[in-house]
Amino acid sequence: MSGADLARLAALGAVWGGSFIFIRVTAPVLGPLWMAEGRVLIGGLVLLAWFRLSGFDPQWRQHWRFYLLVGTVNSAVPFSLYGFAGIHLPASTMAFLNATSPMFGLVLGALFAGERITARKVAGLLVGAAGVAMVARPEASVQAGPLFGWAVAACLAASFAYGLTGLILKRWGEGVPSRGIAVGAQLMAALVLLPFLAFKVPTEVPDAIVLGNLLGLGLLASGFAFIVYFRLMVDVGATRALTVTFIVPLFAFLWAALFLGETLTAGIAIGGVLILAGTLLVTRG
Repeated sequence: MSGADLARLAALGAVWGGSFIFIRVTAPVLGPLWMAEGRVLIGGLVLLAWFRLSGFDPQWRQHWRFYLLVGTVNSAVPFSLYGFAGIHLPASTMAFLNATSPMFGLVLGALFAGERITARKVAGLLVGAAGVAMVARPEASVQAGPLFGWAVAACLAASFAYGLTGLILKRWGEGVPSRGIAVGAQLMAALVLLPFLAFKVPTEVPDAIVLGNLLGLGLLASGFAFIVYFRLMVDVGATRALTVTFIVPLFAFLWAALFLGETLTAGIAIGGVLILAGTLLVTRG
């Protein structure tokens, strides 16, 4: 990678690591659904404006069904699940659990897409599962409330959804423009979430800090980050771009310590390292 590529990779890791801090601030006030709606709507509108200025055509009539499917699986569902988890888990815990998505992608690919399972990949799954078991222990967290287990399950379900997205892209994504997926999926996710907003209306008016963090989720984590990520994929390839998976938890812990005063327990640290090691074995196997 060139120096510019490394800078983009670091910026992407910093932004996506920061997204877990944004979630921790916004979700307790707005609730999971309203937070997710704000994120995809802001991010989708930003990308729509950017692509219009650059002359890109998402080909809505041809691909809207695919955008709807990906938007539901890759944005509406996991963003809502992380919104729930953000009320009950530290940011670093969510970031480490998020790194399991390539493992779910491997299992789904082996079951439904004929992906070859090597001994190294099996070892990665076992190491990653051991890491999840450590992170998922209530005694490993400094803020393990009564819904701790459900919040961990929500993070893993969100990672499963990300892994399922990879299978969907392989099965039906041929010929669909990647930038079209970025903008179309988020705007479709906003439509999917819209009918559910009335079931859980926020009970308090968000202050400037909460709104600022929501803008951070939409403008940075779902707008700027997608632009940078697709630029990286073009310049260095998808495999190298995926190395951001290993950087995100590090930034998440750094931002959480600086802005939220969170501490990393030994159990979370060891479990997180095992998860990242398992992810490395799976993606390099």
